[in-house]
Amino acid sequence: MAKNKIGLKLGLVILTAFAVVILLLGWTTNRMFTNFYTAEMRTEAEELTAHFAAMSESPELMSEEALLTFADFSNVRVLYVSRQGQIVAHSGPDEALDPMLVKSEELAPLFAGGKMEREYTDAKGERYYLAARAVLNKTGEPGQTAVYVLSSTRHMDESIAAVRRVLALAGAGAFLLALGITWIIAIRVSSPLLAMQAATRSMAAGDLETRLAVHGKDEMGALAESINHLAIGLQRYRDSRQEFFANISHELRTPIAYLEGYAEVLRKGLYESEAERDAYLDIVHEEAVRLQRLVDDLFELAKMEEGKISLSLEWIDLAELAQSAVQKIKLKADEKRLTLQTKLNSQVPLLYGDGLRMEQVLLNLLENAVRYTEKGSILVELDERPEYAFMAVEDTGIGIPEAELSNIFERFYRVEKSRSRQHGGTGLGLPLAKKLVELQGGQLLVFSQPGRGTRFEIRWAPERGEEQP
Repeated sequence: MAKNKIGLKLGLVILTAFAVVILLLGWTTNRMFTNFYTAEMRTEAEELTAHFAAMSESPELMSEEALLTFADFSNVRVLYVSRQGQIVAHSGPDEALDPMLVKSEELAPLFAGGKMEREYTDAKGERYYLAARAVLNKTGEPGQTAVYVLSSTRHMDESIAAVRRVLALAGAGAFLLALGITWIIAIRVSSPLLAMQAATRSMAAGDLETRLAVHGKDEMGALAESINHLAIGLQRYRDSRQEFFANISHELRTPIAYLEGYAEVLRKGLYESEAERDAYLDIVHEEAVRLQRLVDDLFELAKMEEGKISLSLEWIDLAELAQSAVQKIKLKADEKRLTLQTKLNSQVPLLYGDGLRMEQVLLNLLENAVRYTEKGSILVELDERPEYAFMAVEDTGIGIPEAELSNIFERFYRVEKSRSRQHGGTGLGLPLAKKLVELQGGQLLVFSQPGRGTRFEIRWAPERGEEQP
């Protein structure tokens, strides 16, 4: 427990709460019993005082001596006090009387028809409850004497002391029980937290395979599950980063090797004709362009991931944008004898977005379609459904295996690695396109069947175009 600081703190808080509750309950119970016994003694003393006063008013019923004897049997002391404050008769031994028992300032109110009650402690430390009232004469007026009744509080004090002992024992037992419960609660609550602390430290040290056991569906279990998800995300990020750097190294190494090799050939004049030299120069130029495109794509992707890319938003006529993109890609399609088709619904609402970025996305999709289609046609479609509007690029190319569809938007991912050099892509076009579409509130989806072609579809909510200029 000494090393378990959070368990110790939690245990102290719970134990303090238990202690406060136990003390409050003990104090309340003690006051309740004390007040009960005090009230009972007061009532009993007042009743006896009234009883003795009533009997003293009728001497024919019982003599004074008999009354005093009766008082001895009642476990009380009875005193008859004159108006001058002198004790004229009393029960019990003479030596036990305290001359200061009767206070002169109490006599006038007492013989005026009032009552008096108070606590009294004798010279030996014995506590009594004292009640007094005047004895009435035959006319109903206060006579010449008053009855003082002293009732010992010993029995009451013993009862209260017994109650306090029981409360102390019960409190001690409750405290020990609370201590055990607190220890169990502190261990049960703090143990998962300590495990989470150890797991997060392991993750910080690089051990991202660390996982926590999830127990229960409460907040602690949810926290453990969140930490596991964090570890999975960090592991995926680390693996992706490592793969990213490996891919960058590979992608940069290839054009740099070409540039270095053919530059060396040209520098040393290792060619036999001007045509061969021009071919080498064309290769150097192509690899330089490839390298430039790779750097530009990386820079663009990094800006988007950091949220630093800026969009020039305006109302876009997607039908006009699609026609422009088709014209730009027509030359490449004609070189491969591919048919370009358009199916554009001019009633599709305008899109509030960045026209240049949307054209960049469409051109990327069209270039991919041309690159991976050897024969057939490419269709550009613009239309709307009740739920969404869409723009699609569909080809009759080689298609994408179903197992690969979930990966094609990852950086540097290629379905056919062996053909990457032949087709000349950087592996960043689709990730860039997807992020650009999402930045403008849309979705980029892909549907494909191997050997039958691929369809990329950009969707956006039609209400984005309702507030048109």
